[in-house]
Amino acid sequence: MSPIFQRAAAEWAAMRSEYGDYLEAHIAAAYDATNGVLLNAQGRAAGVTEERLFLVGGVFAAAYASPELREFWATRPRMTVTEFERAWTERLDSEEGEEPPAHWHTAA
Repeated sequence: MSPIFQRAAAEWAAMRSEYGDYLEAHIAAAYDATNGVLLNAQGRAAGVTEERLFLVGGVFAAAYASPELREFWATRPRMTVTEFERAWTERLDSEEGEEPPAHWHTAA
């Protein structure tokens, strides 16, 4: 296997791992902020999982998110893996020692 590809694959795996940590923290913060009310009635009836709300596109998420969760997202927007990867790349391209973008942090 190409050393360049191996390096890129390792970087991608590290990004996905960090995204998993971010996602877990963001869902936990949302759960706390909404007293566990993440889905609206339509979402529950459709069998939507709470985690899926954080992984899919904004239109789907908004359709099934509870009003409490939409309020939470208004102040602490969720990041899809695509957005997270873009920010990850920006961080790699930035100067050494620069802080990650503020939207990477999830305040509980």
